[in-house]
Amino acid sequence: MNIPRVDHMAIRFFRHISIPLARISLFVIYFWFGILKVIGLSPASGLVYALYNQTIPFVPFHAFYLAFALFECLIGILFLIKGAERIVIPLLLAHLITTILPLIFLPDMAWQHWFVPTLEGQYIIKNLALITAAIAIAAHLHPLPHKIEK
Repeated sequence: MNIPRVDHMAIRFFRHISIPLARISLFVIYFWFGILKVIGLSPASGLVYALYNQTIPFVPFHAFYLAFALFECLIGILFLIKGAERIVIPLLLAHLITTILPLIFLPDMAWQHWFVPTLEGQYIIKNLALITAAIAIAAHLHPLPHKIEK
């Protein structure tokens, strides 16, 4: 067995599938979690409600929650559409900024002790992997054409 050749083939294979798998993974996570909110079965609803009360209680919760859920579904769908990266990645970053807020605004729900997250805190911190997948997708985009100014 030629180890360097197998290594080369494996790396080539992973390069070929990495971006499609990242897109599909982001779709599954965002669409699934969004749909769970839409149908009222999300385990994150208590966390979302607690954060809502801390930040924007002047908006009706049901309207906010449904919009948030549909926003997650939209992010998932856009990751499946080649060419929508420049739209979806800023949406993802905006979403992730809002989802990180419980670590600051809801410390009792997010942390057991200093640097020991609760299950909800772990749920939030795992978003680092989502950010990394989005960065990998963005890193494979072709730059926009550069206009020469006269």
